[in-house]
Amino acid sequence: MNDLIADALTRIRNAAMRKLETTTLVHSNTVEAVCNVLKQKEYIEEFKVVDTDPKKKTINITLKYDDNDNSVISEIKKISKPGRRVYKNATELKSFKNGYGTIIVSTNKGVIANDEAYKANVGGEALCSVW
Repeated sequence: MNDLIADALTRIRNAAMRKLETTTLVHSNTVEAVCNVLKQKEYIEEFKVVDTDPKKKTINITLKYDDNDNSVISEIKKISKPGRRVYKNATELKSFKNGYGTIIVSTNKGVIANDEAYKANVGGEALCSVW
């Protein structure tokens, strides 16, 4: 598997469509950082890194649903792909979907949301968008 972030987003999207309570992702530091941003922005309830093997880790995510049993995540898409990287400067990251959505950006300050990147005046690789 080459793109662990795309795999993680697909697993989250599929679990939300099936209205599952939890899903399991393959661990990497970047996927863990993306999950951290999703938790900060309240798109997921919680996540936990689990050592299943001494050499393998997984991330268990608890998805979040509203009162009508609809997923909080309407759409989650990968922006930057292995064949075509997408970089944005700080001014391009001001808002997404009029503030209702979030772009997760990999910067030199770590993996952060677009509003934090705009406040810190840093740009970077746009990993994915969520709303």
